[in-house]
Amino acid sequence: MKIYIKNMVCIRCQIVVKSVLDKLGLQHVYVKIGEAKIIGKLSANQIKELDVELRKSGLLVMDDKRSILIESIKNAIIALVHYTDDQIKVNLSNYLSQKLNHNYTYMANLFSEVNGITIEKFYLAHKIERVKELIVYDELNLSEIAYKMHYSSVAHLSNQFKKITGLTPSSFKIMKNKRRDTLEDVNDVNIS
Repeated sequence: MKIYIKNMVCIRCQIVVKSVLDKLGLQHVYVKIGEAKIIGKLSANQIKELDVELRKSGLLVMDDKRSILIESIKNAIIALVHYTDDQIKVNLSNYLSQKLNHNYTYMANLFSEVNGITIEKFYLAHKIERVKELIVYDELNLSEIAYKMHYSSVAHLSNQFKKITGLTPSSFKIMKNKRRDTLEDVNDVNIS
């Protein structure tokens, strides 16, 4: 049985979910960002108990199909931007349609309606957040970051970075005290 979990956006969240499942004696096939596959079927009482335990860590069990789809869109984008170096071979709309097996127009309308931001803006916000992370790590120069993040040029990266953050990447790098946004807060960005 698949359980869909809201706010599960990082490796630490996976560890928390595994720990809760173990604590409740629920055997699982896998735990990945946004979902866990449990062996067997859970009773309503077990699902409620799981939800109570997950809420202690800011996570919650989802059962509404629309909410599950929206969270799946977010998780697919987060995984693509933050946890893989692979460049998608098709545009974002085709990638999401193929990955989630839904019509992109439907997903885009639902996502915008619920989140007040387009899928594209959510994606760009996460790309810029990843760029900020790479700048802070100071292991790659801006050309290498542009290449890693699949920008056509440093100028393209710099223009998008400034549009979203109000700073150039160089200015951001100088600001050692700049706090990065948490992944959960990235969708609250205003992108024109």
